[in-house]
Amino acid sequence: MKLSEFKFDLPPGLLALYPTENRDESRLMVVHKDSGKIEHKIFKEFIEYFNDGDSVIVNDTKVFPARLYGNKEKTGAKIEVFLLRELNKELHLWDVLVDPARKIRVGNKLYFGEGDLVAEVIDNTTSRGRTIRFLFDGTDEEFYKTIDELGETPLPKEIARKTEEEDRERFQTIYADKVGAVAAPTAGIHFTRSVLKRLELQGVNVDPITLHLGLGTFRPVDVEDLTKHKMDSENFFVSEKTSESVNSALDNKRNVCAVGTTVLRALESSVSANDRLKPNEGWTDKFIFPPYEPKIVKSLLTNFHLPESTLLMNAAAFGGYDLIMNAYQVAIKEKYRFFSYGDAMLII
Repeated sequence: MKLSEFKFDLPPGLLALYPTENRDESRLMVVHKDSGKIEHKIFKEFIEYFNDGDSVIVNDTKVFPARLYGNKEKTGAKIEVFLLRELNKELHLWDVLVDPARKIRVGNKLYFGEGDLVAEVIDNTTSRGRTIRFLFDGTDEEFYKTIDELGETPLPKEIARKTEEEDRERFQTIYADKVGAVAAPTAGIHFTRSVLKRLELQGVNVDPITLHLGLGTFRPVDVEDLTKHKMDSENFFVSEKTSESVNSALDNKRNVCAVGTTVLRALESSVSANDRLKPNEGWTDKFIFPPYEPKIVKSLLTNFHLPESTLLMNAAAFGGYDLIMNAYQVAIKEKYRFFSYGDAMLII
């Protein structure tokens, strides 16, 4: 398929700048793959589509405050450092993006807070990319606490407003556990303790995988031929317990729901020879776009994504291109809210 086939006009007012007041009161569009039927619900009604023995798989990655603001030594020039991934825990080596990049050279020292944190630039990786080493003498716990205190929640730039204190809690799922993501797995943001408890009471198994989202999630596709696009690799982990839960559902012809395209990618990157889920960990750069036949996942919960994004392509691959692109036009007409803080779509 071509990139241009995923273009549509999104009215600016439909890009959500803030989340709904209550997580489970976002709107939920339910799209039925077989009949093409579209229903309009509230998220807390998600549970009505699941029964005893079904499997709902969530991503328990935790977003850390990856955006740091500091100053360059000597000149005091203001700089922004976006932490992408930790390369070496012992040496506090990090892969980062810097802005303005032209001012940040190898050998420069960068200061954050009142000198609470100092870093040295040790390598150039891309035009904006650098490898930096934090010069920190304390314990690992103290280091991460300092990052947590000085860092800012990394809202995507499309959410064009200043980060607020509330974002620290809301740009995060309630079951976030494993620190490592620079973007939230936003389909899971709608879940509340109440919804999870009601699923449990219905006999639905809710189990985690971990996939740490990188900035590649939002990187624009810049090739018309989608077969030539390469996804950034992201670290993931699928446990034996989750594999057993999913395989039990598959063996008993029950529903397996991926909460988010990150879960879809992790599960579909861990398929055994007999089309069952196997425990797995490592890196995946799996790019799912139409046409695609999922091996493990039977239903998908996802948000409404931006035009020409890989996330939209994932959803269209799962639900079928024509059906999902039509559902997006319905969403625009019905004024659903788009992007990370927007409403949800359940494809069943």
